[in-house]
Amino acid sequence: MQHLPQCSNTDVPLENAPPLYEGRRAGLSLNIVVVGAGLGGLAATYALGQAGHHVTLLESAHVLGEVGAGIQIAPNATRLLLRWGLGPALAACAVEPQGIVLRRYDTGEPVGYAPWGRTNMLKRYGAPYYHIHRADYHALLLRLARSTPGVRIRLGATVCEVQPDPDRQNGGDGPCVTLTSGEVIQADLIVGADGVKSTVQKAVTGHDDAHVPSGDAAYRVVVSTDLMLPDPELRPFVEKPEMTVWMAPGRHLLSYCIREKKEFNLVLLHPDDGSVKSWRTEGSGEKVRADFADFEPRIKKLLSFVKSTLKWRLMVRDPLPTWVHPKGRVVLLGDACHPMLPYLAQGAAIAVEDAAVLGALLSYVSSFSQLYPLLHAYQNLRLPRATTTQEISRSHQYTFHLQDGPEQQARDDAMRQAMVAELEGKLIPTDGNPNQWGDHTKTMNQFGYDAYAEVERWWMTGGGREHIEALANNPSHRDDNQVGGQSPEIRMKSLL
Repeated sequence: MQHLPQCSNTDVPLENAPPLYEGRRAGLSLNIVVVGAGLGGLAATYALGQAGHHVTLLESAHVLGEVGAGIQIAPNATRLLLRWGLGPALAACAVEPQGIVLRRYDTGEPVGYAPWGRTNMLKRYGAPYYHIHRADYHALLLRLARSTPGVRIRLGATVCEVQPDPDRQNGGDGPCVTLTSGEVIQADLIVGADGVKSTVQKAVTGHDDAHVPSGDAAYRVVVSTDLMLPDPELRPFVEKPEMTVWMAPGRHLLSYCIREKKEFNLVLLHPDDGSVKSWRTEGSGEKVRADFADFEPRIKKLLSFVKSTLKWRLMVRDPLPTWVHPKGRVVLLGDACHPMLPYLAQGAAIAVEDAAVLGALLSYVSSFSQLYPLLHAYQNLRLPRATTTQEISRSHQYTFHLQDGPEQQARDDAMRQAMVAELEGKLIPTDGNPNQWGDHTKTMNQFGYDAYAEVERWWMTGGGREHIEALANNPSHRDDNQVGGQSPEIRMKSLL
């Protein structure tokens, strides 16, 4: 990982937030290994540590930091970050967009719109929407992890092998990971947060569910807004921060302000020509300008400031059949189990949700016999939502990249109708609108999700409490994956 400079405001003191899980701590303190110190891994480390577990976070890089540029934090993730005490720090170093505008690529004509801003976000979804630099987001989550008792972070620790079997009979090591140095680290639970190239995922599923190219690649660019403010055509992009999407045949471009509106983030999606062999490669400004030469004049001005870019090959993978190893001691989260195209800006948010749900569920564990059903509760609560989000993200690759013609015109007409109704305050059916953010039902499902409320619902009304507490009162099942004469899978189907 490249170490990137951070916003000076990421060191704003953490808010004195109420204790997580209503102050509940796990009756059985597990030794947990989290593999991967990306956004999801850091969030999981914090959430599990707050549940009373001892967490060792293993990261292969020798320096912690994040490669990338801007990232979006939607209300479904922000509400968690606020509960974790990051409200003041987020407000100090992030930017709140006033809305999303979808435009035609060659003229800049707006064809779609949805109002955001603090008032709308709080009224509709109960939490704000932020744009932030990825390095700043990473720094904030790292602060949380480091501030949590029982957390140890190890850098330069590359996991090359995972032993998932808890059976320590006959001299077995039990659940453990092996580092490239040869060191073996034992654990009660292993959490794979090691991204789309996950080593842990192979141990869970028993085979390599390979990622494949999506057909798209991305250029990532950050422009200083000092270059934009003197130009009357570019200044509005800074003075009224919005997320703007230009839709074009086979491509799209999105932009927004980050770092107190001092920087302007550009992501330029285009066909993958096979030139990017690694995950992240340096690219030239000349190539970017050539690939987007038919875009409107304001884009040409913005790209004139670009000297080099970060090129990123976008990969996809079908949903996994399971996130939990059959022995119940290894589990996945984030890109390790549900890598997403960035076309809905929900990949990191879903990973943070994963971490919150996993931490909340494992705050209930008081015996090893409860671990397997709690992990499957996590999978059953999370897998359908993550899969749906993957599918919506993938659908935008088609929607945004339509060739000019009747289908593109129908798309624009539908978006325009919803935009006009929104601006005029009219209520019209929006379900199925090609502007995902103009579809009120889909947006409520995405932004209105409360990870902790979902866990509470399962615990109180989904049968979780009765089952988990019964296991705690039956010590004969402490280390048995066969509970009550039924397989865990059969019992979990009756609970979820």
